[in-house]
Amino acid sequence: MNLVSLGSSELRVTPICLGTMTFGEQVDEATSHAILDRAIERGVNFIDTAEMYPVPPSAATAGSTERFIGSWLASRPGLRQRIVLATKVAGPSRGMPWLREGQGMTAADIEASCHASLQRLQTDVIDLYQIHWPERHVPAFGSLYYDPKLEQSQTPIREQLEALARLVQAGKVRAIGLSNETPYGVHEFVRLAEQHGLPRIATVQNPYCLISRSYDNGLDETCHRLNVGLLAYSPLGFGLLSGKYDATGIHGADAPRGRMSLYERMKNQRWGRASSLEAARRYNELARAHGLSPTQLALAFCYRSWRVASTIIGVTTLAQLNEDLDAWAVQLSDELLAACDAIRLELRDPAN
Repeated sequence: MNLVSLGSSELRVTPICLGTMTFGEQVDEATSHAILDRAIERGVNFIDTAEMYPVPPSAATAGSTERFIGSWLASRPGLRQRIVLATKVAGPSRGMPWLREGQGMTAADIEASCHASLQRLQTDVIDLYQIHWPERHVPAFGSLYYDPKLEQSQTPIREQLEALARLVQAGKVRAIGLSNETPYGVHEFVRLAEQHGLPRIATVQNPYCLISRSYDNGLDETCHRLNVGLLAYSPLGFGLLSGKYDATGIHGADAPRGRMSLYERMKNQRWGRASSLEAARRYNELARAHGLSPTQLALAFCYRSWRVASTIIGVTTLAQLNEDLDAWAVQLSDELLAACDAIRLELRDPAN
């Protein structure tokens, strides 16, 4: 894998990133370390985490993922310089009061969260520091519509950028990014950064997969023209696009073990919709008809897209990691891509 640049930053990363949201819930510390080791052995240099991880979130486990990564780095001297480490500051608490007091995300919150992440990660610098979800009200995580009556923003974007700028100036952060953002948000962060001489966002980390392609409806042009790299998360649609739930669905004792079958919270989100599973089954059937596994089709769709800078893969076992990395070799024909678009035209994006 050749390294790619993240926006206008100096960061150079592999086009596959290891996501770690399962570490501390489904994956214990020893297995987490083994997965991290294997990813590095296979050539991956990019690791993404967040202060709120693991998922599903809880007061008891919050911060565990960063602590696992920190203990891994501490036990492997010299490795830190070889990897690009990304983490995220949580937006407004969204029903998770253990993240911080109050409902907003102030400049002081951003700086305090960064310092706490640095401590848990046992590092002096975060290579890419991202805002996990917007401080203002936006349709995200399965919510479809913007409603101005729900706006409760307390911290202007410029103030958020100024807080991030102080972290960059102090040498605690190298580059900044966004996550779960809209075209307006990306434009505004870039506009204000350029107007006031503040750090420019390098990336936006949004969902992107065969059953969730809202990124293609305008945000792709925004990011292309503004030189902001997409970090595509959930390329397998929380496992729906692996094919493992095709026969059983996500409910009942027969459903395979996975986030969608294990956690009621997940079943009630966008990935748990009946329409999401129906669409996933169609894409999975298409993959098999073309001699591919569902995982190969879903990952290659992201890996080979001009829209994607790096695809974030999340795994719970070494076997899953190897399968996901092996899919890098898969090339999709124009015919197969057209067939994917035809399904999207019919079923749209049920997991948006």
